[in-house]
Amino acid sequence: MKLKLKKGDLVRVISGDDKGREGKIIQVFPKEMRALVEGVNLVTKHQKPTANNTQGGIIKKEAPLHLSKLMLVVGGKATRVGRKLVDNKIVRYAKKTGEVIK
Repeated sequence: MKLKLKKGDLVRVISGDDKGREGKIIQVFPKEMRALVEGVNLVTKHQKPTANNTQGGIIKKEAPLHLSKLMLVVGGKATRVGRKLVDNKIVRYAKKTGEVIK
């Protein structure tokens, strides 16, 4: 299945505890249909001291969200994403405005 969201896209969370929050996609996990979004779905993790982090302690970290909870933001509005053929290339476009995305 072709994913409609990519790394670097600005998205809005449409359901769950973080509903309404926005952020950029840091990483996408296609097999799990999940994505990491910057500053959204933060979890608390207890980390042991290591060579890289000699202090250790409690850190806040993003956890992956399911792609069905995310909507692409174009021009300040959340929109669905479609695909169409333009100049013999398949491109993504915003269904609300018809604008081609990158």
